[in-house]
Amino acid sequence: MDTEESGTVKLISKEGDVFDVPMAVAKMSKLVESTIDEEEEDEDEQYEIPLPNVRAEVLSKVIEYCTHHADVEAMTPIETPLKSSKIEEIVQQWYADYVKVEQELLFELVTAANFMDIKPLLDLTCLAVSVMIKGKSAEEIRKIFNISSDFNPEDEARVREENKWCEKP
Repeated sequence: MDTEESGTVKLISKEGDVFDVPMAVAKMSKLVESTIDEEEEDEDEQYEIPLPNVRAEVLSKVIEYCTHHADVEAMTPIETPLKSSKIEEIVQQWYADYVKVEQELLFELVTAANFMDIKPLLDLTCLAVSVMIKGKSAEEIRKIFNISSDFNPEDEARVREENKWCEKP
């Protein structure tokens, strides 16, 4: 990332809230970076980038992450396979605390990181989701993600009986 980049970018949330973000921080998003590059950078130009898929609360959290990552401390890359199921043992404490949010907000952060193409944030939020579902049953995971079962109760009972051998005792 070019640390000499100056100026700001106006990121506009779904609700129309405007966030002035330093250029270097905003360019952590490949979406923002490519949008600016397509418009041919001009030092005096003020960029306004609408993000219709990102709510203001979520965008604020995304900017908080990018600012910390760019200005304070870059996140330790997440290596796979994971060496631990504790986020604190994989990334720095600030990043572990960052993803300790309500489940709905965490899912929206995953979606925003994906939409804005911010790989380190996507990796972190997906790590938090994977830790959340680790060790859960299929039924518990369906409940977390609000997924209905494809089976009626009789079919589910039959499938469970047929596959009893693969479940933990």
